[in-house]
Amino acid sequence: MKKSTLALAVYAGVVATQAGAAGFFDDSKATVSSRTLYFENDNREQFGTAKASDQRQTATGLLFNFISGYTPGTVGFGLDVQSMVGINLGGGITHHGTGTANTVTPVDTDGTPVDSWSRTGANAKVKISKTELKLGNALQPNLPILVANDGRLLPQTFEGGIVSSKELDGWTFTAGKLTQAAGRATSNYSGMAVAGGTQDSNSFTFAGADWKVTKDLTLQAYHSQLEDYYKQTFLGLVHVFPIADDQSFKTDLRYFDSRSDGKNGETGYVFNNNGGYAKNVGEVDNKTWSAMFTYTLGGHALMLGHQDVGDDGGFVWMNNGNITKDGTSATHAEGQGGSSFYLFTDSMINQFARAGETTNFGQYSYDFARLGVPGLKAAFAYLKGTNIKSQRGNLGDSSEWERDMRIDYVFQDGPLKGFGATLRRANYRGDFTGTNAQNSHIADQDQTRLIFNYTYAFK
Repeated sequence: MKKSTLALAVYAGVVATQAGAAGFFDDSKATVSSRTLYFENDNREQFGTAKASDQRQTATGLLFNFISGYTPGTVGFGLDVQSMVGINLGGGITHHGTGTANTVTPVDTDGTPVDSWSRTGANAKVKISKTELKLGNALQPNLPILVANDGRLLPQTFEGGIVSSKELDGWTFTAGKLTQAAGRATSNYSGMAVAGGTQDSNSFTFAGADWKVTKDLTLQAYHSQLEDYYKQTFLGLVHVFPIADDQSFKTDLRYFDSRSDGKNGETGYVFNNNGGYAKNVGEVDNKTWSAMFTYTLGGHALMLGHQDVGDDGGFVWMNNGNITKDGTSATHAEGQGGSSFYLFTDSMINQFARAGETTNFGQYSYDFARLGVPGLKAAFAYLKGTNIKSQRGNLGDSSEWERDMRIDYVFQDGPLKGFGATLRRANYRGDFTGTNAQNSHIADQDQTRLIFNYTYAFK
């Protein structure tokens, strides 16, 4: 157990003693969630490219969450505890290849999946009026400038502190500093970086505000800095126009301005610009804007959108928890770290975030509750990126596309009430020439995920 986790456990005992049966325990809740994942990734054969190893793997994870209430008084104290374990059930390497990072479980030095992994974390919290501070190593931010990844078996967590305040009506202010991250398939915490970086940064600072101008209009502004890698400013607008009781039109606009910081570009602190072009090699220099419009009618939802990535370099996001102390395993560990980011194009396989890339995308979804089948939902999405800037700095004919499909069902009653199943399927194709495989094409892929979820809440 880490020292910080031990200190929080001691803190919990002190708080619980002071709290008695009021607040801390009465308002608490505890859950155990299970997730079983079958993951299949087929790398397609391409001209001029050696076929990478496919991956077929099944694993299961258990996640325990205890969220306390607050002790009574002007200043309330509380504690959140999280513990998780992942178990490999089979698979992980086909053809005994090690060329493709395992994105489901940690691996041994020879690339084979470990049998199991686990970690435990906790957040101490303090609340005064409508202002809350959390300190610990089980933070899972969901902000425009940082989105904790939960795309495989177990969630990604961060160590540091986050304060949020709703003292002003209609306003939510958020600020914080993170020092380490634990990837979705690791037992350990490590420093933070971007794709291509092999040196730690132990400082990600941020601040921002959400202003709910009216019940239908929200404006957002955030600024963040990953020390020695990048600074990023975000501006956003979300508006929902109600047309009728079961009709609405939603507008979602997002703008990012990202710039180099500190040692970025020096040895160990480079950004690979998503395998594409950079005006200054290894440096962050990007402006990206996107717009999404969704029309909802009953159970139907049709979404159309457009995204434009600047010509000077690719869009940047934190590649969390992927750096070892000596940097030697950074490349192999990227899949274990995992990342999410706040763009509509953060898809099942690809990101559509290369320099100069223009992406049009759309999605249709339907909620079958309108047909008398509550709990059943389906969605189909298509994205097409063009004008990807080549390594020589020219806007060429390179393009890529992805097709995503998913079906979700959650049992509404009976002995399986609350049990959910998700089937996801994606196909990616492109002719983009990247920097990661000696100018060969990025591999086309077909990917399938079958997920079973269940959460039990303690009474």
